[in-house]
Amino acid sequence: MHRPLLPRNGALTAIRYRDEPFVRPYADAGGPGFLLMHDNAWPHVARVCRQHLEDEGIETIEWPSRSPYLNPIEHLWDIMFWSTRRRQVARQTVQELRDALTQIWEEMPQDTIRCLIRSMPRRCQACTRARGGHTRY
Repeated sequence: MHRPLLPRNGALTAIRYRDEPFVRPYADAGGPGFLLMHDNAWPHVARVCRQHLEDEGIETIEWPSRSPYLNPIEHLWDIMFWSTRRRQVARQTVQELRDALTQIWEEMPQDTIRCLIRSMPRRCQACTRARGGHTRY
């Protein structure tokens, strides 16, 4: 299983997103036809990042801002967030948080991930029924 994309120190910025190898390993593993899907968070869509992805030959899927969170990774991040909250030891440093998230990621049952992926048809149907509005997902 891949490790989560965590910045080395602090928040993810557009410059970090450009300079650290976040996307290239996945693009290489995906092979020809790889399309990057990310949300419209500022570090992902800043001009410097869009230019970098174009220079790298990485195509992105156009994603409307304010779109519903259909991407299963959002739910996986939520599971990881609540897993860190359930642990008894408070994280005092970024490194401790990174270590805890890495451990949670490595222990994540593959069935959890499969269930999230298999839920995509239901997510899309619910989104269509809600005309892009709120769904239970």
